Amino acid sequence: MPDLRTAQPELPALLAEVQAHFDQRIVPLWLGPGWNADMALPFEALDEEARPLPVQRYRAMACARQLYLFSSRIEQPGARERAAALFRSLQRHFHDAEHGGWFYSIDAQGKPLDRRKDLYTHAFIIFACAHYWGQVREQLVESTLNAALNVISERFAREDGLYEASLGEDWADLGSGPLQNPLMHLAEAFLGTLAVRDDAQVQAALVALADAMQAHFVDEQHGVVLEKPRGAVDNWFEPGHQFEWFFLLETSDLLRGSTLHASLERAFGYAELKGVRGTAVLAMLDADGAIKDATQRIWAQAEYLRALALRTDNAEKVFVQLRALQQHFLHADGWHECRDASGAVSRSDMPSTTPYHLATCLEGLRQQI
Repeated sequence: MPDLRTAQPELPALLAEVQAHFDQRIVPLWLGPGWNADMALPFEALDEEARPLPVQRYRAMACARQLYLFSSRIEQPGARERAAALFRSLQRHFHDAEHGGWFYSIDAQGKPLDRRKDLYTHAFIIFACAHYWGQVREQLVESTLNAALNVISERFAREDGLYEASLGEDWADLGSGPLQNPLMHLAEAFLGTLAVRDDAQVQAALVALADAMQAHFVDEQHGVVLEKPRGAVDNWFEPGHQFEWFFLLETSDLLRGSTLHASLERAFGYAELKGVRGTAVLAMLDADGAIKDATQRIWAQAEYLRALALRTDNAEKVFVQLRALQQHFLHADGWHECRDASGAVSRSDMPSTTPYHLATCLEGLRQQI
């Protein structure tokens, strides 16, 4: 691993500044104005003045991401109690007592809204519960983790080693097929589970998933992981997801050195070449590198940054990228979610799901710097 601290002595101080902004400005948004105490759920998003946007829904995935956040390295008073409340709300509001699994969303009154069973949602429930169980070691939390893992293996799994992206309320086949992003977060969830306990079944499932991703989603010419299975119409890749996959594989003793890891090492360079302009990570490209969407999203910036710290021995490059995240995306009252192709702020709302990306980015950087 590169010795970034020695190579760029100013890097630790800059990281401390960004961490302080996260701790003192961003986290308090979700302990205060971002929390609906009546529902015991985070609002979906706040406006630029930290006011909740009108409630249309609450998603189980957002609840799970905030559960991860408040069971992580958060030292503010009330964080532990907030994590416990989020875990209870995940079960109370979203669990389907009749069919099993968890609904995608509920409405403003707490009634099921989108009743489908979504792989992306279930992956984050596993990820959050594994992390939370690692902190509290409570039997109910591990039971929920096990239930979610069973749903994945019994309901979403396909014969080709992949998983359906979406199923009906009663697990009916909706013809969704597999999609990259839910599968990546399922890999992250499996890795999160293995980080807190030995689990031979999860380990086998993770290796099989990596093999299936290589077989069905990797563009053979450039190594990038496509958003839809190879050969699908109107396919594309997202540079941010290449960096996210690279980080997961590079930091896993189990997957480092796999065929998929080798592909992502190639994909990193290609995504950086075609999908990073200056310090800005672009949203979408086709497999040949033509830009489909030049939006700059904070989550992709964060994923590039933490992967870059693993990839390069150029500490100055990491410093420049961290400074760019600070200057272009963080502001006194929180963060900018998106900038357009010209660099102008194009989304001023602050979603409850974004702090997860910032928390994992900062954790990754702390381990390297």
